[in-house]
Amino acid sequence: MVQEYRNIYQIARESAGFTQEKASELMDISVDSLRAYEGSRRIPPDKVVIKMIEIYNTQYLAYQHLKTSAEVGQKYLPHIKITDLSTATLNLQTQVDDYNELERLLVRIVSDGKISEDEECDFERIAKELNDVVEAIYAFKFAKQKSE
Repeated sequence: MVQEYRNIYQIARESAGFTQEKASELMDISVDSLRAYEGSRRIPPDKVVIKMIEIYNTQYLAYQHLKTSAEVGQKYLPHIKITDLSTATLNLQTQVDDYNELERLLVRIVSDGKISEDEECDFERIAKELNDVVEAIYAFKFAKQKSE
């Protein structure tokens, strides 16, 4: 069974419950342009993506757009695994707790305004923990919430 490929723009529109016709009307673009974006034939300009985010009410599309279409996003934005809200909350708390265990070490390392060679390894470990916290914050922000 062949499953049709749906890209991030199509998924966002369908999740918001819009037809291509209605969405293109609200964004003031042609249906052909929207089809090109959703068919991965063209990357929408930022002003169109902003309209999509606002109309579809999905900030996650901004993150996905940067992660998939911009070289800087591909290189520097972490991969975010979307989970349910409970899992995301517990993961965030775990990551914050892990960082908190290293906070005194960070203060000790930076108290003199420089990082010695002896302290570089610990500083890198703390920086990695902070990256894990940032990733957990995004996962929490974009977590799937149960429908009532």
